[in-house]
Amino acid sequence: MPKIAIILGSTRPGRNGEAVAHWVLDIAKQRGDAEFELVDIAEYRLPHLDEAMPPAMGQYSRPHTLAWAEKIASFDGFVFVTPEYNHSTSGALKNAIDFLFAEWNDKAAGFVSYGSVGGARAVEHLRLVMAELKVATVRSQVTLPLATDFENYSKFTPLPHQEPALQQTLDQVISWSNALKTVRPAA
Repeated sequence: MPKIAIILGSTRPGRNGEAVAHWVLDIAKQRGDAEFELVDIAEYRLPHLDEAMPPAMGQYSRPHTLAWAEKIASFDGFVFVTPEYNHSTSGALKNAIDFLFAEWNDKAAGFVSYGSVGGARAVEHLRLVMAELKVATVRSQVTLPLATDFENYSKFTPLPHQEPALQQTLDQVISWSNALKTVRPAA
């Protein structure tokens, strides 16, 4: 079975993403076609990128980078839970992504986003970043508008149509993750 990370892409105190990520994980764990793990970037306490060599060189020297690389390398695919800040993803998520290169390659990714327009613009930026990292992004995505899927813009209360959208996204991430295993070198 593929191993899929649900990456919580916000480190802001009081973040809405924590409830969203747990919702994704709770639904995903009811499936029997993949293993799922919540990966909270806040737990890795990554500073601004501080490696001397470009990540594409794979010459990581810092303990935090090595731990992050080991975690990301262990997955076959990803579901990014991202806020939308100023028409893009969070700086913390972009920074965490930028720390690595090969660990992302030839894997699949889907997106669950939230914000004023459901976080759609954040996902569009992430799709460009993922393409550079050789990550295949799936078409289906979940967009959670703050005005409709959050009570008072803060308490997560997803509308009923969001779960089928999530299931479709998970279907595609799992399918593509299985397919992309065939192009990655054996561990």
